[in-house]
Amino acid sequence: MKLIIATIKPFKLEEVREALTNIGVRGMMVSEIKGFGSQSGHTEIYRGAEYAVNFVPKVKLEIVVPANMAEQVVSTIASTAKTEKIGDGKIFVLDVESALRVRTGEMNDDAL
Repeated sequence: MKLIIATIKPFKLEEVREALTNIGVRGMMVSEIKGFGSQSGHTEIYRGAEYAVNFVPKVKLEIVVPANMAEQVVSTIASTAKTEKIGDGKIFVLDVESALRVRTGEMNDDAL
C-alpha cells in the first residue's frame, strides 16, 4: 500500500476529487493548510496598507491506495491540479506498513 500526500491549490480540489473518483479512488482525507515553497509568500495591499503574506493557502490530500494504483493516482492528481503557474503544489508517495478499518477489523488492502 502507498500513502500519497498531495498539496494543491484550493480551487482545484473538486476537480481533483472528481478525477480520482473516476479512476476508482474510494476515499481521501482533506485538510486546509498554509505553506510556502518557491514563491516564499508575497505582498498584498488591503485598504491602502501593504502587508506580507508569508504563507499561501493550500489543500492537503492524503490518500492510501494499493501499490499497483499509486502511479495512476499520482499522474491523475498532477494532470488535474496543474495550472502551469507557480504554487501548483507537490506530491509525495510513502510506503504504508499496515491499515485497519476500525468498524470491521479488516486489515491492509481489505481496509481500503
